[in-house]
Amino acid sequence: MGGLWFFDTGFIIFLIPAMIFAMYAQNRVKSAYGRYSGIRTNNRVSGSQVARSLLDNAGLEHIKVVQTEGHLTDHYDPRQKVVRLSPQVFRDNSLAAIGIAAHEVGHAMQHDDGYAPLGIRNSIVPLASFGSKAAFPLFFIGLIFSGGASGGGLEFLMDIGIAVFLFAVLFQTITLPVEFNASNRAVTLLESGGFLHGEELTGAKKVLNAAALTYVAALAVSLAHLFRMLLLRGRD
Repeated sequence: MGGLWFFDTGFIIFLIPAMIFAMYAQNRVKSAYGRYSGIRTNNRVSGSQVARSLLDNAGLEHIKVVQTEGHLTDHYDPRQKVVRLSPQVFRDNSLAAIGIAAHEVGHAMQHDDGYAPLGIRNSIVPLASFGSKAAFPLFFIGLIFSGGASGGGLEFLMDIGIAVFLFAVLFQTITLPVEFNASNRAVTLLESGGFLHGEELTGAKKVLNAAALTYVAALAVSLAHLFRMLLLRGRD
């Protein structure tokens, strides 16, 4: 192929817009978190206290709530059955902290309920991780050393790269319903439990919606990479 593949048509048409969207999504998260992490709730309970109360009310007393290191590293660990909250979320009683804590409880409830999309996502983690790491080296080695029209090169590696990358795309796709469902559960739990009301609940929703946008952006970037590879493969 002639020219520099890094600046091929697919890079310009697909990848650049997706990357701009991803940067916008990240900015939305920082903006929403920065704003609502400074607004305290009327009930003065911390993120860890909210998480503990919601878990207990759902009959999930066996799931622990612990503090983990880092910034916005909050997650539910299905193997250890632990809700891990970053220091600020763990100790603060801001709208952002409570919204995020409730979101992670939503994941714990999904796990306990046997929520199908979560089970699918967890089952393909190893394949998705392999696909995201191996796809590009395989594809571009095949692209560089392809045999062109005469064949006989390593273009088959391009097909393998595309195939394994599909697992990464599938992971990002199935992540969307998992994350949106956890956020919907969080809002319902906070409202029904009396933790947030009115404008407070609206603020927590804005934080969760901004976080959800990053998952949409991640899928957009993955699809952009896939379309770019397919375009390059078709031109080989």
